[in-house]
Amino acid sequence: MEHSSHQNKRVVVYDTTLRDGMQGEGMSLSAEEKVRVAHALDRLGVDLIEAGFPASNPKEETLFALLADETFEHAQIAAFGMTRRRDLAAEQDPALRLLADCFAPVCTIVGKTWKLHLEKVTQVDPQENLRMIEESVAFLVRAGKRVIYDAEHFFDAWREDPSYALRCLAAAVDAGAECVTLCDTNGATLPGAVAAATARVVEELGDRVLVGIHTHDDAGCGVANTLVAVEAGARLVQGTINGYGERCGNANLTTIIPNLQLKMGFDCVRPEQLARLTEISHLIDEICNVTPNPNQPYVGKNAFAHKGGMHIAGVNRDARTFEHIDPALVGADRRILVSELAGKGTIQARADETGLEIDEETAQRVIARVKELEHHGYQFEAADGSLDLLIRKETGNYEPLFRLESWRVISEKRADGRVETEATIKLWVDGKRYVRTAEGNGPVNALDRALRAAIVERYPHLQEIELVNFKVRILDETKGTGAVTRVLIDASDGVETWGAIGVSENIIEASWEALVDSLEAGMLPRRAQHHRPAVAERSR
Repeated sequence: MEHSSHQNKRVVVYDTTLRDGMQGEGMSLSAEEKVRVAHALDRLGVDLIEAGFPASNPKEETLFALLADETFEHAQIAAFGMTRRRDLAAEQDPALRLLADCFAPVCTIVGKTWKLHLEKVTQVDPQENLRMIEESVAFLVRAGKRVIYDAEHFFDAWREDPSYALRCLAAAVDAGAECVTLCDTNGATLPGAVAAATARVVEELGDRVLVGIHTHDDAGCGVANTLVAVEAGARLVQGTINGYGERCGNANLTTIIPNLQLKMGFDCVRPEQLARLTEISHLIDEICNVTPNPNQPYVGKNAFAHKGGMHIAGVNRDARTFEHIDPALVGADRRILVSELAGKGTIQARADETGLEIDEETAQRVIARVKELEHHGYQFEAADGSLDLLIRKETGNYEPLFRLESWRVISEKRADGRVETEATIKLWVDGKRYVRTAEGNGPVNALDRALRAAIVERYPHLQEIELVNFKVRILDETKGTGAVTRVLIDASDGVETWGAIGVSENIIEASWEALVDSLEAGMLPRRAQHHRPAVAERSR
């Protein structure tokens, strides 16, 4: 790692998803899942991956054993710990010895900076705290480790006693730390204060050590505070993927990295690695069992979504009119949201992306039909599969998979509490009548099984299509159980994901409509693979 200077445009990316990110509510990964995340971060081009406390618990012990045998293309593993205990020499502190003995080439240790913590938490005097910092860093340096010192609550300490805060950093530098990281541990500091304090630290120490920044988002400024710190001379940024973390989360690297690289001209990762940002963001969400935030900058599915007619027209002429970057730079897709606000250009663009050419008159008919259906409760923004079918119906390019004769669903609840559901479907395919019955864990599941049993021989691709999401919304709550119901189904064949919609006063009928659309849309020709306008998220 290079020492910081205002001229140096290289920024070291330090990810703490596996340690700090796991402190967020509901976050828990197995050791094997953490290894998968580490490899994803390596593909993104992250420089340092903070794996956690070695052997602090059996899971961490397993993780470090697994990581010791892994090979990474670029990233290095950092082990995390704390300065020595107040009543022990550094070489006698068990936690520091674990750091010294672990395989990780980099050790990050956190120490106190704020006198409030010295008084209330560690209960040591300021001089002893300086010795704890210096001796702990020196011990790890002697053990052959590269050491990063995290100055906990640095900005709180700076407000109270900037001279002592600097002395804490200097103690780490004098002992051989190659980076001192300024931590806004409470996430309470605003950008102006972060910039001023960071600039002073860089002025005092920047010729001797790399200065880093670690922020939290409690005041909604985690990303902004990181960016202004880099402007002020910090050259290592700590954060987590998707902003995971305790309370309101840590600074979000999926926003910080493209901002630094695309907006501010800093060198963080290679362009081809940046193009994986959306994919890796969603992959790690998937591993962590977190629903991706659709409104997240750069990687959210709404980040490059356009709905208003003027916006869509502008994007069709020149994307720069309403997009701040080319979505492909971060691996994202442009999405054209089709609704009652759509114009002819929107529909024609959608048709073109799905392999159809339609004239203005046909596009106008599609718009009229969309407006009519949305008046009755349909919403095609989230149902691109149904929209594709609607366009084909208006152009005469629609061929149904089957002709329905009837379906019937029976649900029975027994005295022992068991609920059994059975669906029977009668339909015609290529002039042949099929009657199939299937059981399911509910009416939609039973209908899905019966339908597939009837037509999968004719359409084997249906075996690859799975229903990945099912959402129900009541459109008029004042009518209670008699209200019109909107059902949205997301389906995927493992490559693409699309949405389908059904609307009816009968929830099973609405579900059937969405189910059939989801399967029929999955049989349509492949969509274009570059900058395809979309209505639903294409991949996870």
